[in-house]
Amino acid sequence: QVQLVESGGGLVQPGESLRLACAASGFPFSLYSMKWYRQAPGKQRELVARISSGGGSTDYADSVKGRFTISRDNGKNTVYLQMNNVNAEDTAVYYCNARVVERSIPRDYWGQGTQVTVSS
Repeated sequence: QVQLVESGGGLVQPGESLRLACAASGFPFSLYSMKWYRQAPGKQRELVARISSGGGSTDYADSVKGRFTISRDNGKNTVYLQMNNVNAEDTAVYYCNARVVERSIPRDYWGQGTQVTVSS
């Protein structure tokens, strides 16, 4: 079955960097685009970044553009989110997402999430 396992979260100070990873299994990873979302307390889950199946195309939320970089290693079935120059507004639980087509029906899969807390 499809599994997504995030790692790399933690407590960081404003201006520091952090790299999140999401290990995927149970589907042909290299054929699917991948996304990172985040959800802050009391707020809706929001799309942070997206990467195409081959890694050649990426998109970012305006709030993280220029600070975050999404990448992937199809040989390791892993997608990454490099977070630089973080600030308090980046505090959230970060989730990776894959929309996998099964029997012609697309279904969203989510990891368990990893907490990122930015605080001095």
